[in-house]
Amino acid sequence: MKKYLTLFTNGLVKENPLLALMIGLCSSLAVTTSVANGIGMGAAMTFVLLMSEILISLFRKLIPGSIRIPIFIIIIATFTTIVDLLMKAYTPDLSRSMGVFIPLIVVNCIIMGRVESFASKNSVGEAVADALGMGLGYTWVLVGISLVRELLGAGTILGHRLIAEAYTIGFFAKSPGGFFVFALFISLNLALSRLIARKGEAK
Repeated sequence: MKKYLTLFTNGLVKENPLLALMIGLCSSLAVTTSVANGIGMGAAMTFVLLMSEILISLFRKLIPGSIRIPIFIIIIATFTTIVDLLMKAYTPDLSRSMGVFIPLIVVNCIIMGRVESFASKNSVGEAVADALGMGLGYTWVLVGISLVRELLGAGTILGHRLIAEAYTIGFFAKSPGGFFVFALFISLNLALSRLIARKGEAK
Protein backbone atom coordinates (compact mmCIF):
# COMPACT_ATOMS: atom_id res chain seq x y z
CA MET A 1 0.00 0.00 0.00
CA LYS A 2 2.85 2.36 0.85
CA LYS A 3 4.35 1.78 -2.61
CA TYR A 4 1.12 2.85 -4.33
CA LEU A 5 0.80 5.90 -2.10
CA THR A 6 4.38 6.92 -2.93
CA LEU A 7 3.71 6.54 -6.65
CA PHE A 8 0.56 8.63 -6.33
CA THR A 9 2.11 11.46 -4.29
CA ASN A 10 5.21 11.65 -6.52
CA GLY A 11 3.10 13.05 -9.35
CA LEU A 12 1.55 15.71 -7.13
CA VAL A 13 4.77 17.49 -6.11
CA LYS A 14 8.12 15.71 -6.36
CA GLU A 15 7.73 14.54 -9.97
CA ASN A 16 4.95 16.89 -11.02
CA PRO A 17 4.81 16.72 -14.85
CA LEU A 18 4.65 20.50 -15.23
CA LEU A 19 6.58 21.92 -12.30
CA ALA A 20 9.29 19.26 -11.92
CA LEU A 21 9.55 17.37 -15.23
CA MET A 22 8.47 20.42 -17.27
CA ILE A 23 6.83 18.50 -20.10
CA GLY A 24 3.58 19.27 -21.91
CA LEU A 25 3.97 23.00 -21.33
CA CYS A 26 2.59 24.41 -24.62
CA SER A 27 -1.01 23.32 -24.20
CA SER A 28 -0.86 23.98 -20.46
CA LEU A 29 0.01 27.66 -20.82
CA ALA A 30 -2.36 28.11 -23.76
CA VAL A 31 -5.54 26.91 -22.00
CA THR A 32 -5.00 28.45 -18.57
CA THR A 33 -6.78 31.72 -19.31
CA SER A 34 -9.86 30.49 -17.41
CA VAL A 35 -10.57 28.08 -14.55
CA ALA A 36 -13.14 26.19 -16.65
CA ASN A 37 -10.49 25.50 -19.29
CA GLY A 38 -8.02 24.35 -16.62
CA ILE A 39 -10.51 21.93 -15.09
CA GLY A 40 -11.61 20.63 -18.50
CA MET A 41 -8.08 20.11 -19.79
CA GLY A 42 -6.96 18.49 -16.54
CA ALA A 43 -9.91 16.09 -16.48
CA ALA A 44 -9.44 15.17 -20.14
CA MET A 45 -5.72 14.57 -19.71
CA THR A 46 -6.22 12.51 -16.54
CA PHE A 47 -8.82 10.30 -18.24
CA VAL A 48 -6.66 9.64 -21.30
CA LEU A 49 -3.56 9.01 -19.17
CA LEU A 50 -5.38 6.68 -16.76
CA MET A 51 -7.08 4.57 -19.43
CA SER A 52 -3.95 4.40 -21.61
CA GLU A 53 -1.72 3.33 -18.72
CA ILE A 54 -4.22 0.67 -17.60
CA LEU A 55 -4.58 -0.83 -21.07
CA ILE A 56 -0.86 -0.75 -21.90
CA SER A 57 0.11 -2.19 -18.51
CA LEU A 58 -2.50 -4.92 -18.88
CA PHE A 59 -1.15 -6.04 -22.26
CA ARG A 60 2.50 -5.02 -21.79
CA LYS A 61 3.81 -8.58 -22.15
CA LEU A 62 1.91 -9.09 -25.41
CA ILE A 63 3.04 -5.89 -27.15
CA PRO A 64 6.11 -6.51 -29.38
CA GLY A 65 8.94 -4.12 -28.55
CA SER A 66 9.59 -3.32 -32.22
CA ILE A 67 6.11 -1.81 -32.75
CA ARG A 68 5.31 -0.61 -29.24
CA ILE A 69 5.34 3.13 -30.11
CA PRO A 70 2.72 2.88 -32.92
CA ILE A 71 0.56 0.73 -30.63
CA PHE A 72 0.89 3.25 -27.80
CA ILE A 73 -0.10 6.09 -30.14
CA ILE A 74 -3.17 4.17 -31.38
CA ILE A 75 -4.32 3.51 -27.80
CA ILE A 76 -3.77 7.11 -26.72
CA ALA A 77 -5.49 8.41 -29.87
CA THR A 78 -8.51 6.19 -29.19
CA PHE A 79 -9.09 7.59 -25.70
CA THR A 80 -8.35 11.13 -26.88
CA THR A 81 -11.04 10.76 -29.55
CA ILE A 82 -13.50 9.48 -26.94
CA VAL A 83 -12.83 12.52 -24.72
CA ASP A 84 -13.06 14.92 -27.67
CA LEU A 85 -16.42 13.53 -28.82
CA LEU A 86 -17.83 13.48 -25.28
CA MET A 87 -16.85 17.11 -24.73
CA LYS A 88 -18.34 18.17 -28.06
CA ALA A 89 -21.58 16.38 -27.14
CA TYR A 90 -21.99 17.43 -23.49
CA THR A 91 -19.83 20.56 -23.02
CA PRO A 92 -19.76 22.20 -26.48
CA ASP A 93 -18.84 25.65 -25.16
CA LEU A 94 -15.86 24.28 -23.25
CA SER A 95 -14.84 22.20 -26.27
CA ARG A 96 -14.89 25.28 -28.51
CA SER A 97 -13.01 27.29 -25.92
CA MET A 98 -10.11 24.82 -25.82
CA GLY A 99 -10.14 24.30 -29.57
CA VAL A 100 -7.36 22.14 -30.99
CA PHE A 101 -5.70 21.45 -27.64
CA ILE A 102 -8.01 18.53 -26.78
CA PRO A 103 -7.20 16.56 -29.99
CA LEU A 104 -3.52 17.39 -29.43
CA ILE A 105 -3.56 15.37 -26.19
CA VAL A 106 -2.58 12.42 -28.38
CA VAL A 107 0.90 13.87 -28.88
CA ASN A 108 1.30 15.28 -25.37
CA CYS A 109 4.72 14.38 -23.97
CA ILE A 110 3.30 13.61 -20.53
CA ILE A 111 1.15 10.72 -21.72
CA MET A 112 3.66 9.23 -24.14
CA GLY A 113 6.42 9.58 -21.55
CA ARG A 114 4.47 7.80 -18.80
CA VAL A 115 3.19 4.92 -20.93
CA GLU A 116 6.68 4.32 -22.34
CA SER A 117 8.72 4.70 -19.16
CA PHE A 118 6.23 3.36 -16.60
CA ALA A 119 3.05 1.62 -17.75
CA SER A 120 4.86 -0.66 -20.20
CA LYS A 121 7.11 -1.96 -17.40
CA ASN A 122 4.87 -2.14 -14.32
CA SER A 123 1.70 -3.78 -13.00
CA VAL A 124 -1.81 -2.44 -13.51
CA GLY A 125 -2.10 -1.32 -9.87
CA GLU A 126 1.14 0.64 -10.09
CA ALA A 127 0.06 2.14 -13.43
CA VAL A 128 -3.22 3.33 -11.91
CA ALA A 129 -1.42 4.99 -8.97
CA ASP A 130 1.06 6.63 -11.33
CA ALA A 131 -1.63 7.85 -13.75
CA LEU A 132 -3.83 9.30 -11.00
CA GLY A 133 -0.87 11.04 -9.35
CA MET A 134 0.42 12.50 -12.61
CA GLY A 135 -3.08 13.42 -13.79
CA LEU A 136 -4.08 15.15 -10.57
CA GLY A 137 -0.66 16.80 -10.33
CA TYR A 138 -1.16 18.17 -13.83
CA THR A 139 -4.72 19.25 -13.03
CA TRP A 140 -3.99 21.14 -9.80
CA VAL A 141 -1.26 23.15 -11.50
CA LEU A 142 -3.54 24.03 -14.43
CA VAL A 143 -6.38 25.06 -12.13
CA GLY A 144 -4.03 27.04 -9.90
CA ILE A 145 -2.51 28.97 -12.81
CA SER A 146 -5.97 29.48 -14.35
CA LEU A 147 -7.31 30.80 -11.05
CA VAL A 148 -4.63 33.48 -10.82
CA ARG A 149 -4.81 34.44 -14.49
CA GLU A 150 -8.60 34.62 -14.71
CA LEU A 151 -8.99 36.50 -11.43
CA LEU A 152 -6.30 39.11 -12.09
CA GLY A 153 -6.65 39.24 -15.89
CA ALA A 154 -10.43 39.21 -16.25
CA GLY A 155 -11.65 39.81 -12.70
CA THR A 156 -13.82 36.67 -12.77
CA ILE A 157 -13.84 33.09 -11.51
CA LEU A 158 -15.92 30.62 -13.54
CA GLY A 159 -17.73 33.57 -15.08
CA HIS A 160 -18.63 35.24 -11.75
CA ARG A 161 -17.20 38.75 -11.48
CA LEU A 162 -15.17 39.37 -8.32
CA ILE A 163 -13.05 42.34 -9.40
CA ALA A 164 -14.35 45.32 -11.32
CA GLU A 165 -13.10 45.40 -14.90
CA ALA A 166 -11.39 48.73 -14.29
CA TYR A 167 -9.08 47.07 -11.74
CA THR A 168 -8.05 44.02 -13.78
CA ILE A 169 -4.50 43.58 -15.10
CA GLY A 170 -4.56 42.60 -18.78
CA PHE A 171 -0.99 41.30 -18.59
CA PHE A 172 -2.16 38.13 -16.83
CA ALA A 173 -4.67 37.28 -19.56
CA LYS A 174 -1.91 37.28 -22.19
CA SER A 175 0.91 34.83 -22.93
CA PRO A 176 3.61 36.70 -20.93
CA GLY A 177 1.31 36.61 -17.91
CA GLY A 178 1.01 32.84 -18.29
CA PHE A 179 4.78 32.41 -18.25
CA PHE A 180 5.08 34.72 -15.23
CA VAL A 181 2.50 32.83 -13.16
CA PHE A 182 3.99 29.50 -14.21
CA ALA A 183 7.41 30.68 -12.99
CA LEU A 184 5.88 31.57 -9.62
CA PHE A 185 4.39 28.08 -9.34
CA ILE A 186 7.75 26.48 -10.17
CA SER A 187 9.36 28.54 -7.40
CA LEU A 188 6.69 27.49 -4.90
CA ASN A 189 7.07 23.84 -5.90
CA LEU A 190 10.86 23.99 -5.43
CA ALA A 191 10.42 25.57 -2.00
CA LEU A 192 7.86 22.91 -1.00
CA SER A 193 10.06 20.07 -2.29
CA ARG A 194 13.05 21.38 -0.31
CA LEU A 195 10.92 21.71 2.82
CA ILE A 196 9.73 18.11 2.49
CA ALA A 197 13.29 16.93 1.91
CA ARG A 198 14.53 18.74 5.03
CA LYS A 199 11.78 17.22 7.14
CA GLY A 200 12.73 13.79 5.79
CA GLU A 201 16.38 14.33 6.71
CA ALA A 202 15.43 15.55 10.18
CA LYS A 203 13.49 12.36 10.84
